[in-house]
Order: sequence, then C-alpha cells, then structure tokens
Amino acid sequence: MVKLSTIVLLSTTLTGAEAFIPSQPSSLALKQLSSQQSSRVFLQQSSRVIEQTIEQTEVDDQTSRGIKRERVLKEPNLWEYNFGLQDHKIPLPHNIVRGQTKAEKFEVFEEQIETLERDGVVLISGVFDSDWVDYLRTATQKQVEEPHFWAFAGTASKLYDYIQRNIWQTNKAFANFYYHSAASHVLAQCGRTDEIRISTDLLLVNPNKGFNWHQDNQNGPLSWEEGLRFWISMDQTPKEYGAPVYLKGSHMNNAVSDEAVFVDIEMEGLEDYKDKLAEFQIMPGDMLVWHPRTVHKVDGPADGIWTSFRRVLGGTAAKGRATYNDKSGSGGVLSDLGNHGLVQGDQIKSPFFPLIYPQFDKAEAAARDNGEVGRSPKDMVSKLGGMVGKTSTEKFSSFFKVLENR
Repeated sequence: MVKLSTIVLLSTTLTGAEAFIPSQPSSLALKQLSSQQSSRVFLQQSSRVIEQTIEQTEVDDQTSRGIKRERVLKEPNLWEYNFGLQDHKIPLPHNIVRGQTKAEKFEVFEEQIETLERDGVVLISGVFDSDWVDYLRTATQKQVEEPHFWAFAGTASKLYDYIQRNIWQTNKAFANFYYHSAASHVLAQCGRTDEIRISTDLLLVNPNKGFNWHQDNQNGPLSWEEGLRFWISMDQTPKEYGAPVYLKGSHMNNAVSDEAVFVDIEMEGLEDYKDKLAEFQIMPGDMLVWHPRTVHKVDGPADGIWTSFRRVLGGTAAKGRATYNDKSGSGGVLSDLGNHGLVQGDQIKSPFFPLIYPQFDKAEAAARDNGEVGRSPKDMVSKLGGMVGKTSTEKFSSFFKVLENR
C-alpha cells in the first residue's frame, strides 16, 4: 500500500538545470528582428543588466559587511495553499484576445536547429519581448502569493522556493501563454514537426543549491526522441552562480541508464563528452531548448539563499504523433499522474496533453477550463503501486538521491 504522504511527496517531481546569467543579444538573434525591434530589445536588456547589476552589487556589499542574507520568497503556511483552478484574469499583451487570437510566431534559423541536433542543446535569444516577460512575471507573482496544493511537496522539500508541475492545468494565465505566445512555434521548428503538445511543464522559482550533473527523465509518457525540453527565462541570475552547463553531444551517449537521474560524468562511456562544456548566459525572454538525455547541471548559491528572483517556465513538449509510452513501475511515471485513460501505443491526443501548435484546440481548452483535466488520487495510487518493493527501490535509488542531496 502506498502511503498518502509518499503520494504527495512524489506528485511534484524534480527536473534539471535552469538558472541563467545575462548576456547581450547575440548577432544571430538580432538578425531575427527588424532594426527597430533589435534596438528596442537591446535597450530593454541593457537597462535590465544595469538595474540588476546594481542590485547584485548591493547584495555583495551587504554580505561583505556581515549583513544576514534573507530569502526573497518565504515558504507558505499550510493554510495558505489553494485547490482547484485559478484565474487571476491577467490581460494578455499585444492586444491578444484570449481564446481567439492565433499564436504568435518567431522564426528559428536552420543553423540553430542543427546546433540542437548536434550538441543536444541550443539557446534562442529574444523570443519574448518585455511585454511577455512582464506577463509571465505577473502570473508567477500571483501564483506564489496564492500557492496551489500541487506545489506543496516540492516547496516543503526546500528544493525550490516554489515549484509546481503542470502549472497550465491549474493556472489559466500559463495555459493562455502556451495558446497565444510564440513558444509553440519555436518548439515546432526545433523538433521539425507540424504539431506540438505540452507533455508536462513546471513553474520554478529559485532552485536553492542547484542540481549536480543529471539527465531529465520526468518528461511524461514519451520516449526520449519524442520530447523536447524547454526553459523560458524571466530573470537573470547572479554572476557567481546559476548558469546552466551542458555536456555537448551527451544526448547520444549509451552509458547512462534510462532510469538514472543524477549522472557521474567520470563514469565509463562519457569520456567523449565530459570535457565538452556548453555554458549559457541568458537574458529574460530567451528560450533554451534541449534533448531530454543531454547531461547538464546548475549551481546555486552556496548557502541556498536567493536574495533575488530566478523565475523560469519550462517543461517537456511532445512532437507530433507521439505515442503513449507507459512508464508504470519506473521513475518516469511520476510525471504522468493524470487520469487520461491512455494506454501503451495510443497516440497522445488528449486534453491532458494539450495541443498548442499549429493552434490550440478549443475543445481541449474547454475541458481544462471545466476542471476535467487533473489528477485523481485513485489513479495516482494505481500508477505508483508498482514502485513498492526492493526491486523498485533499487531502480529509483538515483532519483531519491535528490532528497539526499538536500
């Protein structure tokens, strides 16, 4: 029998490196914008760099003078958690009419797609302007002020100041973002596919001490090749830590097992990858896309205290015509706890995995808005039942090292 406390703990699962530090817009990214847009983005980003550099200098000065560092975000009390659907009615930018306006587009270069396929990761700069960044920041602020129950386990574990899986299911602002922003167009181009669905997503605020080398196996019911990982940054991080680092080409390794979370990069079979590092400097509005098997890490502050915000929306997108890959009895089931009714081999076509490209499906969106998309305790018990016993304990040992590291 699976204890309820175990179910709650596992219902919010863990994922990889996602903290960023700033950079100027790359020359490649600027080619994607008109000269007027380029100037506007450059000025916006430069302004943020100046403002945040001043803030970081003040923090460094406080630390040197022995002033106690305090978290920018406090852990919620039990009675502050919410249940059900949340809609803060945040206006969409660019005069977008929710549920009616088609999603925006952003052109990705063939060179960038080839970089993703070769290195297992690519940075795409300037996808979202300041209006979209402000929209996401507002939605995130509302969410942390009114935390949802599905964030309880992750937040209580101290792994993040706030972490919630499948945020699109419970908070309408994030669903609207997927329906109307250019995120879906970027993912479709990167995956060379004519359809994109959200397999699972995460709202992540401040990853405390970060995560050591790992691969992402909490991608929902997908095979490795059917998914694309993504991060959308709302902030820069302090210069001393927070940059995501990837082992280029490691998505093609045959050494790391499918069940593994944390990876020893000194292990046999990773010799060709361990010294090929790709470290990214990311500005608000940039998008990072990578293969789920690409080994990566992120370092957090040594004391685990974030005195500024590092907010990211990310997750895994399913490519067109992906089929349901039943991961019951493995760690992957932890990111597939909905009562959608799909079985092995079914095409992933369900409001539990919403279509967002070429455009969102109004019937699926209505199912979400009507509360028909969510998790059922009965279904969770059924899916997690296979995790009990000595064999499964050994199988998930890598995953549970996440808690040991804390």
